[in-house]
Amino acid sequence: MAMTGMCRYICALSGLLLGLVLSVSAGAETSASADVSASAGIGASTTAGADVSSETWILQPGTELVGEVGTVIARQEDTLTDIARMHGLGYEEIIWANPGTDIWLPGEGTVVTLPTRFILPSARSGLVVNIAEYRIYYFHQVDGKPGVSTFPVSIGRMDWSTPIGRWSVLAKQKDPAWYPPESIRNEHLTDGRGVLQKVVPAGPDNPLGRYAMRLSINGYLIHGTNRPVGIGMQVTHGCIRMYPEDIEWLFPQVPVGTPVTIVNQPYKFGWAGDDLYLQAHPPLEDDKSTREREMTVLTEEYVQATRDRPAQVNWRLVEDVYRRHEGIPVRVGTAIR
Repeated sequence: MAMTGMCRYICALSGLLLGLVLSVSAGAETSASADVSASAGIGASTTAGADVSSETWILQPGTELVGEVGTVIARQEDTLTDIARMHGLGYEEIIWANPGTDIWLPGEGTVVTLPTRFILPSARSGLVVNIAEYRIYYFHQVDGKPGVSTFPVSIGRMDWSTPIGRWSVLAKQKDPAWYPPESIRNEHLTDGRGVLQKVVPAGPDNPLGRYAMRLSINGYLIHGTNRPVGIGMQVTHGCIRMYPEDIEWLFPQVPVGTPVTIVNQPYKFGWAGDDLYLQAHPPLEDDKSTREREMTVLTEEYVQATRDRPAQVNWRLVEDVYRRHEGIPVRVGTAIR
């Protein structure tokens, strides 16, 4: 796979001085350049094995989980955002898994948990974005076998939400220009950020980055960024924003016409053999419907996961996982034979 640990290390170092910038992203009502390419992508290039890389796995029969939780020792110069990017994680993910750790100064010798094990979302075809965990999944063939690749993303903030539903990749563009709509240009003026031009050409000042995939819902894109420090946060104008190195790999793999399913699934149950796991994330701040009925939503997910396979569950542990919201799968039950 194109992304290696060294690539992530170099990319992380390049973002050290950026700080935490909640930058404007191309979002709802945004247009890329008019000459969008509709060429199909190419197949994934990976090596064989159940764990192909830190981001791509061959799916194994009988399990709905991929990856493993890891740890690293922080150096004096590290921030949690540096560590997150080097290991294919986003801002919120690394914070959830390391409560109480200072994000900007974790401290030399601090053990940092890497939440790099995932329960697959309920939708498992094409591109699937689970906004509750700030993560995109790409289900595709890996060496002729069913596989999945997953990456952290940023999503739309409260007043510019990322739309739930089933869409598709309508077109693709390398080095897109950005045509910010009047609403975003007015926002720039109101916020004191100055005049935003009607056309932002490709280059280092373009918030779309070097690659963009237009969705079939008008005005929404999956794209790169020129501000990678904010990946894994709710900060865009509705679009789905990725690390530059992640979108660079994903862009040629995804053909035009690929289905895109956007879901909001803060609680996921999944089977690994006879063991039942729960992965819990905090509901989005503006997700009032889930926040008002969190345990009901969690129970509904449990019922769906055990509909055809009953389980004996430790409900005290389920409640503990739910309250911690650390985004790490925990075994909470076993199958009843």
